[in-house]
Amino acid sequence: MFHDRLKDAGRAIQAQFDAVLGARDPLPVVQAMAHATRGGKRLRGFMVLMGARLHGIDGQAAIWPATGIEALHAYSLVHDDLPCMDDDDLRRGEPTVHVKWDEATAVLAGDALQTLAFELVTRPEVGSGDVRADLAASLAIASGAQGMVLGQALDIAAETADAPLTLDEITTLQRGKTGALIEWSATAGARMAQADISPLQTYARALGLAFQIADDVLDVTSDAATMGKATGKDAEAGKATFVSLLGLDEAKRRADALVTEACDALHVYGAEADVLRDAARFVVARKT
Repeated sequence: MFHDRLKDAGRAIQAQFDAVLGARDPLPVVQAMAHATRGGKRLRGFMVLMGARLHGIDGQAAIWPATGIEALHAYSLVHDDLPCMDDDDLRRGEPTVHVKWDEATAVLAGDALQTLAFELVTRPEVGSGDVRADLAASLAIASGAQGMVLGQALDIAAETADAPLTLDEITTLQRGKTGALIEWSATAGARMAQADISPLQTYARALGLAFQIADDVLDVTSDAATMGKATGKDAEAGKATFVSLLGLDEAKRRADALVTEACDALHVYGAEADVLRDAARFVVARKT
């Protein structure tokens, strides 16, 4: 059931991107935006759709913020791949935007995807003005200097630090860089229903860390052909990761414990949240 719903969510989000971007002039920057939003697991958008379903929100309303969070995630990847950041040539098995076009186009495409995210989460179809304002304000916090951008800044600073980061410091970094958008995605449906977000917030905080630990594990156990992006870069750069600090086996155990914590947080929803429990298990079992 989980994999079918994940695929269904991916198809629906891609169709929404095709409709939204297809209505714009086919300028190079729009073509770059379309390139950047193709492929990927769509896990963040999936969580928006499943959280909305859990709270009785119609899928035709939820598809807008689901596509919006994928636009914002795509922007972060486009900018993260730039030579001034991680300098990557491959993303999702395709050339990165600055390689396929140029750096200026990549910067502008990322900027446009970020603003598109807020356009989509504030569409009238999403809900009342209060709901849309809450989604936009919480997304701004999750994606900015209190969330994702903060995590990215801490990551960059760590590259020139005198000593490797501690486990607590890496946890703080990743709660921003990876976890903040996952948390927003998981709680968006509850926000749309104006319901209590705390169970899904607890779920997402554990899931976000498990996701990053799994990424660190894959970085040392997988390869570029499987992952669709470069691997082993953290080790080459001497960066501290969950694996480098905990060891491979302990990192895997920590991820499994976090998945259990995430699943336990959903007890208030009963069996209706099983698909989100399956999503948490997928995070540590995935191969890409």
